[in-house]
Amino acid sequence: MVFGYDVLARTAASEFTAKFGRPPRWVVAAPGRVNIIGEHTDYSGGLVLPMAIDRYTVIAAAPAPADDGLRLRLLSAAVGQSVDIPLAATPAPGEPRWANYARGVVAGFGARGLVPPALDALAISDVPLGGGLSSSAAFEVATATLLEAATGTTLELTEKARLCRQAEHDYALVPCGIMDQLISVLGDERGALLIDCRSQQTHLVPFADPSVSLLIANSNVRHALGDGAYAVRMSASVEAARVLGVAELGRATPAMVAAAEQALGPVLHRRARHVVTENARTRAAADALAGGDWRAAGALMYESHRSLRDDYEVSSPELDTLVEIAGDIGEAGGVYGARMTGGGFGGCTVTLAAADRVADIGERLAHEYQRRHDRALTWFVSRPARGAHIVET
Repeated sequence: MVFGYDVLARTAASEFTAKFGRPPRWVVAAPGRVNIIGEHTDYSGGLVLPMAIDRYTVIAAAPAPADDGLRLRLLSAAVGQSVDIPLAATPAPGEPRWANYARGVVAGFGARGLVPPALDALAISDVPLGGGLSSSAAFEVATATLLEAATGTTLELTEKARLCRQAEHDYALVPCGIMDQLISVLGDERGALLIDCRSQQTHLVPFADPSVSLLIANSNVRHALGDGAYAVRMSASVEAARVLGVAELGRATPAMVAAAEQALGPVLHRRARHVVTENARTRAAADALAGGDWRAAGALMYESHRSLRDDYEVSSPELDTLVEIAGDIGEAGGVYGARMTGGGFGGCTVTLAAADRVADIGERLAHEYQRRHDRALTWFVSRPARGAHIVET
């Protein structure tokens, strides 16, 4: 396993050369992300606090021979499969499904009159698939970064994120918010970003204290946001906003939701209560992290998980177990807080921990998780990472 975009970039360049018989002209990288807090609020115009992680999708590419036609030949190293995506016309979604993310980005560039020359490309990634760490957004943003390089164009950063989000909507059929694509584009090595998803304004929240780390634990229960459960939650958010008389649920207040409990009914009331309380928790957590108050930030993470489990109902037994084990380790063992991260129904948890205790914490999580669920856990620690860019090679 390779880690870090520098090593991954060299691997991608080497594999491209072996496959296509010439070195790449461009190597681009885009990171995955972990969301520290602010879950299932982005598509409601709420607040989120993601951090780009040092796990990347890297694409190596070069112009293709002129007689091969105007297409992007894209090889996925993960599945050992290649596809040809037409560049002269709007590509249609289809099989293999993994290529739809790239097809959607190509379509977005074409709609803007940006058509690259014929390309050969190879994609490689160490962002876990189905782990709730935005492997799809990293792939989309890496593809967009390659097409910028190949067309000699630099998109405005939020426009680039919106193009990639539209690709996910139209080609992967996941009605996601803007968070994943925006943090993959804007990732900052100094910390996390507090994002207002309604205005798409961002604020850097420093996270550079070497005494604390984020431990990301992958339950290895793969989630799939395209299976419908995510869309059902989004529809509930839209309906709750309609009942409350606001344009987006993120504009509602806890008092409004409490007053409308009967009108909302039990399910919509729980969904709305999660969103408005999560927004408040996210703002408070950003302040706590900026001020180095790890205990307060950790308490808010635990509250977030309970809300996602009980009010939004997007957790899973495996995720609940990992948060429970982290709570049992507690501050005495170096844990300040933990919660599920990402869309839910599987995937990962994120634990705020003392940096000098993360190895012990990771080993205990893995041991207890294996004992309770008879399933292996994988975990790693990440610092804030750089957003999408062309790698110097």
